[in-house]
Amino acid sequence: MTEAGRISFDPLLGWPILWALLAVVAITFIAYIRWRGAAWLTRLAAFAVLAAALANPAYVREEREPLPSVAALIIDRSESMSFGERTAIADRAMEAFRDAIDADASLDLRLLESDPDADGTDLIAALEGLMADVPRDRIAGSILVTDGQVHDVPEDLSPLAALGPVHAVITGDPDSGDRRITLVQSPDFGIVGEEAPFIVRVDDPSADTATVTVSVNGGLPQRITVETGEDTPLPIEIERRGDNIVVVETPPGDQELTLANNRTAATLSGVRDRLRVLLITGKPNAAGRVWRDLLKSDPSVDLVHFTILRPPFKQDITPLEEMALIAFPTDELFEDKLDEFDLIIFDQYERRTVITMSYLANMARYVADGGALLIAAGEDFAGPASLANTPLAAVLPALPTNTIEVGDFTPELSDTGRRHTVTQALDGRSWGGWVRYIGATAEAGDVLMTAENGDPLLVVDRVGEGRVAQLLSGQIWLWARGHDGGGPFAELIRRMVHWLMKEPELEERQLRLEAQGDTVRATLRTLSDNAPPLTIETPDGNTMEPAWQEVGPGEFAAEAPIDRLGLFRARSGGLEAVTLNGPVNPKEYAALEATPDVLTPLAERTGGGIYEVDTPSAGLPDIRRVSRSADAEGASWLGLRERGAYAVRSSTSLPLLPGILAMALIICLLMLAWRREGR
Repeated sequence: MTEAGRISFDPLLGWPILWALLAVVAITFIAYIRWRGAAWLTRLAAFAVLAAALANPAYVREEREPLPSVAALIIDRSESMSFGERTAIADRAMEAFRDAIDADASLDLRLLESDPDADGTDLIAALEGLMADVPRDRIAGSILVTDGQVHDVPEDLSPLAALGPVHAVITGDPDSGDRRITLVQSPDFGIVGEEAPFIVRVDDPSADTATVTVSVNGGLPQRITVETGEDTPLPIEIERRGDNIVVVETPPGDQELTLANNRTAATLSGVRDRLRVLLITGKPNAAGRVWRDLLKSDPSVDLVHFTILRPPFKQDITPLEEMALIAFPTDELFEDKLDEFDLIIFDQYERRTVITMSYLANMARYVADGGALLIAAGEDFAGPASLANTPLAAVLPALPTNTIEVGDFTPELSDTGRRHTVTQALDGRSWGGWVRYIGATAEAGDVLMTAENGDPLLVVDRVGEGRVAQLLSGQIWLWARGHDGGGPFAELIRRMVHWLMKEPELEERQLRLEAQGDTVRATLRTLSDNAPPLTIETPDGNTMEPAWQEVGPGEFAAEAPIDRLGLFRARSGGLEAVTLNGPVNPKEYAALEATPDVLTPLAERTGGGIYEVDTPSAGLPDIRRVSRSADAEGASWLGLRERGAYAVRSSTSLPLLPGILAMALIICLLMLAWRREGR
């Protein structure tokens, strides 16, 4: 506790009124002197005493308790600090600075370590929050221990002057470089079948060109060469509706701090503009109207319905004026524009010369190249005019036994059907019966529905890049008409068509990966009873092998803890999935070089210094106390200011110009002035 005295002023009328009165007096005396008034000095003395009395001066004696100044120490714990020896340097600096400040009784330390899971290094916001409740006249200064990659330094630094001097201790080797890849532009959605305009950029301090590998939905990667430091267009074809995962990678460069920023990914939502369907009906049948009504009820379907009413060789006596004016465009449909259709449906088709063998060969090629084919077989499928006796047989998963089974039966799900995404949701429902199906042998693919004796009814298969579904009965229309209680006609067809269209939610063999906070979760859907081993690759190239847990028929899940941002990749049984923990281009990996450039303007504006420490054994700057006006930085030391703040515990006040004394002086001076004027 110390004692101190001071002179205080507490105006009786308030400072604004007092200053206004003084201004009026000054103007008046200037005019008085200009008019050669007498005794002006004596009158001025009288008004000076009056002004002093109104200012109410007093001598105040105080007992003061000195208050310690407050210093802030912020330690950067972001992910970029984990590279090289930066963490070790920061730990050593924290211990040294904390011990030095704690040893000074006139200093209070406020210590804060930044959030290691945040996207970006926001040390300025942390500093402002840490010192928000500290009076500005008690702030001795601030010390930031960081690699220099700070993402929230404002353009206007003037509000931070009160927190200064702000010193920055830069950890890490400033000469180390790093290669990184960035998605400059990544659209959120696009039309299926069209190209989405991605833009990629590779930065490398030691190479002029770099190889970029691009893969979509775990497919075969494509490689291109780009110039480093420049934006490169990267058109990506949208393969399917729903989420499309685009992964962009570049191999390690000559200088690397981490491989975590050599890989990035984006999710592109595919939107199907229109579903173009070619429906080919053989002879007219009861199912034809049902198929047509189902497809036409969906406004997103463009339907071309081709019905063969008679073969070309059949005699027809219809007058020419009642016939079509143009020939049916078979060449255009089955040759020129076949690839423009998303789905081809054969409804109880009997081979005739209208669709030639060459056209059917085109359809087989269309399927192998990525098209979709759905066959609803009628009685003709068991005869000599069957599609199984054409080039289309190469893509059919089931071939007929040339028998037609007749009699009441109820379709059933096979063991595979209870697991397959097309029919899994239909398990346990009550279905109406059918009366006829085509005997067949499943040669490939998966049998999802069977007759009561185990004969296949619904078989699906992948052929090349395309898919085929084969329904070995023309009786499904009975469900649509409600016969014997009906059945899930529309739902089964919708799910079958979506599977043929490669909708991701209906993939029967699928690996998914999702980052949820500090956990990564993998889910596997398979037709097998056992799940193949799972491997998860982290952004820094390490691997994890969590164990699968069965959660349902053909469904497995696994979880593993994670502690960093970036791209994670899972592999299991030939399947691959990726997920991003955090944004597409995390700020923490945008630049990893240790640099003083970002914080230099802040240090200069607040009177602080920049100190580079490249190894844990390198010398740290000493801490010195400096006055308010002295320099606060040197070559080997940093300064924290002596603020001299205190708290008043008690005080006494003695008026210096009591009212009676002031009035007596004013009267005496005025009388003296009158006397001089009288002479």
